[in-house]
Amino acid sequence: MLRSHVEGFRQAGAEVAAVADPSPGTAARAASALAISQSFESVKAMLEACPDLDAVSVIVPNKFHKELAIQCLQAGLHVFCEKPPGLNAREVEEMLAASKAAGKRLQFNFNNRARPESQAMMDYLTDGTVGRINAAQAKWIRRTGIPGFGGWFTTKELSGGGPLIDLLHMIDLALYFMGYPEPAHVLGQTFDNFITDKQFKGPWGIPDRADGVTDVESAAHGFVTFKTGQVLSLQVSWAEMIKREEVSVVFQGEKAGGKVERIFGMDGCDETAIDTCELYVQENGRSVNRTIIPARCQDMGRIGSAANFIAALRGEEAPLNTAEQALQLMRIIDAIYLSASTGKPVSF
Repeated sequence: MLRSHVEGFRQAGAEVAAVADPSPGTAARAASALAISQSFESVKAMLEACPDLDAVSVIVPNKFHKELAIQCLQAGLHVFCEKPPGLNAREVEEMLAASKAAGKRLQFNFNNRARPESQAMMDYLTDGTVGRINAAQAKWIRRTGIPGFGGWFTTKELSGGGPLIDLLHMIDLALYFMGYPEPAHVLGQTFDNFITDKQFKGPWGIPDRADGVTDVESAAHGFVTFKTGQVLSLQVSWAEMIKREEVSVVFQGEKAGGKVERIFGMDGCDETAIDTCELYVQENGRSVNRTIIPARCQDMGRIGSAANFIAALRGEEAPLNTAEQALQLMRIIDAIYLSASTGKPVSF
């Protein structure tokens, strides 16, 4: 993610002045590879040595998002933080409070909002073509996608959860399209059938740790009703018996339906994936499917998301997301986990 953040910041005209990482030598290697002038082995050292910094980017395991974001906000810096916002909604509440107290921006890398096809679809949503979305389906499912066993991804204390919290992008994108309505009720279930089965290890992630912990779900399904009457169903997994990986948001609106999807090849690589964007309408008494052809984007909007953070700080663009939306997203995720653990619906 560092490469995408750096490219996006530079594309927007910002100077990437320093990088910090507590693992000995890691920051120095990254600085050398990305032509960054300074490197440090602690955030504290970086902040002390670089008093002219305006903003920081937090790219660390989930457990440390809150700690580092608040540290930097209290130091008077704007913060761009990787997803998920935190381990849970309570942590995001603390981050949001620190942002307001400091008067600094807190923005998250919900990069799928920056994908060209997502922005193309938003044009049809904002111009009234679709009308209000009544229902949406968010899906990011993998057949073999567990990102290592025993590492921080599969350790709940460090990650907050499994695929539900890791692959929350399509849930966020659906809520973005829907206008981020206020939730009323949530019903969810999680499954861990394959979470320790090495056959389901994905082609990406981190090395296995034989002495590590694997205590998160392998799949999650849920249903959310909103106070507006809108509804959202979701399916997220690292390991499920499906034909292929699916990454999509489908919606049904008052005037039109639509679908944004990334179709992966058998290699599962972004470089060979195909992005599609479609509208479904009735015209002249006929069912018509409109194919929208967006600009190609192999990085799933990661560079554009980082560039937007800089542009938003300068007042050149509206921010693609807000900390308040991030808090609402985490409240929904918390509720799905709670519903799964209790076997009961959760009301807000």
